[in-house]
Amino acid sequence: MDYKEIKRLMDDMGESKLTALDIEFPDGIKISMKKENNEKSDETSTPTAQVNVNTQNQTTIQPESKEYKTIKSPMVGIFYSKSSPTAKAYVEVGSKVKKGDIVCIIEAMKLMNEIEADVDGEIVEICANDGDTVDYGKVLFKIK
Repeated sequence: MDYKEIKRLMDDMGESKLTALDIEFPDGIKISMKKENNEKSDETSTPTAQVNVNTQNQTTIQPESKEYKTIKSPMVGIFYSKSSPTAKAYVEVGSKVKKGDIVCIIEAMKLMNEIEADVDGEIVEICANDGDTVDYGKVLFKIK
């Protein structure tokens, strides 16, 4: 499933009355979407959706050198190291991660995409700061 197909699903979900959707395809791709209402201080509220896309290639991890593996951004968006401004960061330098652990969130078109580690290891460098705009393929973390 490519980005255009996923985006089409997100758009369809945003326009529907559904509040949650879970899809599992025969090839192992799992998509989970849930709409949430975030109240703003003014009179309007904007619905947002949280999308979790789990595939074997969700995060691209390739050896950058003999010492490190990298987790790269699977999309263009805004990098967040924690789930909310008051929450603790998912990972810090020195954190041990296991395959499937959430390491950050990338917000794309008001959708919060949880990015998972594809390997076990230790975070040795965080290459993006909270609120940074990241491009597709940008290195987010170095792991050894």
